[in-house]
Amino acid sequence: MIRRALKTVKENLIYVVVASLAAGLLFGQVAGEGTKATLRAAVVPILFLMIYPMMINIDLREVVHFRRHAGPVGLSLLVNFAVAPLLAVALARTFFEGQPGYAVGLYFVALIPTSGMTAAWTGLADGDLEAALVAMAVNLLAAVAVLPVYLSVLVPGSVGFDAGALYRQLAIVVVGPMVAGVVTRSVLLDRLGSADFERLKPIFGGLSSVGVMLIVFVAMTMRSSSILADPLSSAGVIVPLVVFYVVLLVVGGGLGRWLLPDAQGVALVYATSMRNLSIAVAIAAAPGFPPTTAVLPIALAYLLQPPLGAVYMHYRRDVVGEGRSVRQVVGSLV
Repeated sequence: MIRRALKTVKENLIYVVVASLAAGLLFGQVAGEGTKATLRAAVVPILFLMIYPMMINIDLREVVHFRRHAGPVGLSLLVNFAVAPLLAVALARTFFEGQPGYAVGLYFVALIPTSGMTAAWTGLADGDLEAALVAMAVNLLAAVAVLPVYLSVLVPGSVGFDAGALYRQLAIVVVGPMVAGVVTRSVLLDRLGSADFERLKPIFGGLSSVGVMLIVFVAMTMRSSSILADPLSSAGVIVPLVVFYVVLLVVGGGLGRWLLPDAQGVALVYATSMRNLSIAVAIAAAPGFPPTTAVLPIALAYLLQPPLGAVYMHYRRDVVGEGRSVRQVVGSLV
């Protein structure tokens, strides 16, 4: 029963996040300071619940295969750490003038690429799965290293950003669970073998999804007053996110088509369009992070990634795979 419940949460994460977001905003309007203090104390344990199981499912040893997949991995680094940050800065300056919290949330989305769904969508779209796995490992490690450096340049001084404090947060909510996850993965593989370990992976994914659900609820409860003070502005946050994802999809797809074999091009698209929102929301929600509204853009990004991944997967399978045009596929659905 627990396995089924965890699987249900993972498979319906987009709806779970929406419900958690709405419930947190509403609960934050009636919760007293004592209740909020209790929720604040629960943040770090919830973050560990979210990140640790996710790290068990990620094989960071794939980084050793970088040279074998230098083309797609190198291009993914270029897009993720050059194109995406520049795009995020342009969008933040256009849409979030005077709203540094939302800008910081967008920077987190931009600067922490790839997620577990990078590999899943790549496989479903008949892409190069090994290239996607290597790109996941390399990009995640790169993000942990460069995130404070990028943010120290991008975040305005009025926010009171402290790069040293962010490094400490990364150590607590990312590096610590990452190390624990690598050790746990190694122990489980040695004791159970790869077949039994694969059967456990959905449980780890489900636990991480429960952590996402809880942290979005807590973060929205804590930030409810500031977000609902201007609801139209808060709802408008999704517009630059849509632009961000569409541009990344176009850039990744174009580079893949021009420079890579077909299967590696698919891996590149998912290694650049999928963002690691779990780690992003973990850092933004961690105690002591200054912008109180930084979590909202990340939570709203959960609404965009799954449809984006599904649309491109169907494009690869139903249009490219079957040699049909987009118009023909759309016509068959109408």
